[in-house]
Amino acid sequence: MKNLPCTNIKVSRIAENARQMKAKCQSLGINLTGVVKGAAGDLRVAEAFLAGGINSLGDSRLKNIKKFKEAGLSAEFMLLRLPDPRRADEVVELADISLNSELITLKALGEAARAQKKLHKVIIMVDVGDLREGVLPGEIKDFLAEARHISSIEIIGLGTNVGCYGGVLPTPENTAELVELKSQLEASLSIKLEVISGGNTATTVLLDQGKMPAGVNHLRVGEGILQGTDITNQRELPGFNQQNIALSAAVIELKRKPTVPRGTLGHDAFGQQPSFVDKGERLRAILAVGRQDVRIAGLKPSLAGAEIIGASSDHLLLDVTEAGVDLKVGDIIDFELDYGGMLSAMTSPYLARNYLQ
Repeated sequence: MKNLPCTNIKVSRIAENARQMKAKCQSLGINLTGVVKGAAGDLRVAEAFLAGGINSLGDSRLKNIKKFKEAGLSAEFMLLRLPDPRRADEVVELADISLNSELITLKALGEAARAQKKLHKVIIMVDVGDLREGVLPGEIKDFLAEARHISSIEIIGLGTNVGCYGGVLPTPENTAELVELKSQLEASLSIKLEVISGGNTATTVLLDQGKMPAGVNHLRVGEGILQGTDITNQRELPGFNQQNIALSAAVIELKRKPTVPRGTLGHDAFGQQPSFVDKGERLRAILAVGRQDVRIAGLKPSLAGAEIIGASSDHLLLDVTEAGVDLKVGDIIDFELDYGGMLSAMTSPYLARNYLQ
């Protein structure tokens, strides 16, 4: 393996997860958008989602959707991040559906759709407590009363998001809010809301518990397919492949050193004031990967007994005293990645990509 540091991407296992997630959702009458944003526009990963039978792909970056379309991927494309109204032309051109919560943006999308002679589909996001995006439930009726008159825009349903900002866990109660709002709004405004998009990977816990409220007919799932995990609920998805995207880096120094620096201590390169526990001399490995490459807090060494003790922009420091293997300079150490680690690793231009079947 010459191109180090690198991510190791198991595309066939991702495709298996996509197939399994689609089947699980289909069995309950739920449509699935596969969220590929965590792979930062990687074509091979997007193709794995499609190979798993998913025909709707969601991403937060227009640049990635454009890349997929130019590569000839055949799918429905959903823009997940709320659109910037100044980019309404691009949104309408590239995305089939977008998630929205602002009237000014819907009006801009309507103007762009009319100019392009298109009908742009939108899902209106409702904030059920996580305090990220969405119209508050008490304001949604007035919002839709105005939004429904915007021409060239088709409001196909309601959606929500939990877990990503406030860490609010999905429950049958907060997820059912959308279903209750749908009934109320359809009756009071004489409109039809076909889609109830109940959330993301975090909401799959309700699938596994058999507690998904009736009426939820759409989910947007990325992490669960990419890594087989659900970090919001701190769980692995039962029966899914885990750690389909991992990281490898090479040892570039291996020495016994003290555990407390010598000299007057100030702040590190990131403005933090580190603290140290004196454990005497320990065997330390320095690896050729750092904070500019990946989110260090998202790494877990696969080497038993190894412990991350710190990192600078370019170097990762491991205590390998208890590793129980005869390491040498040039050896490769693998790391598991949580969602944040995966996201930063796939976004980094400094990590090569190694595709595994």
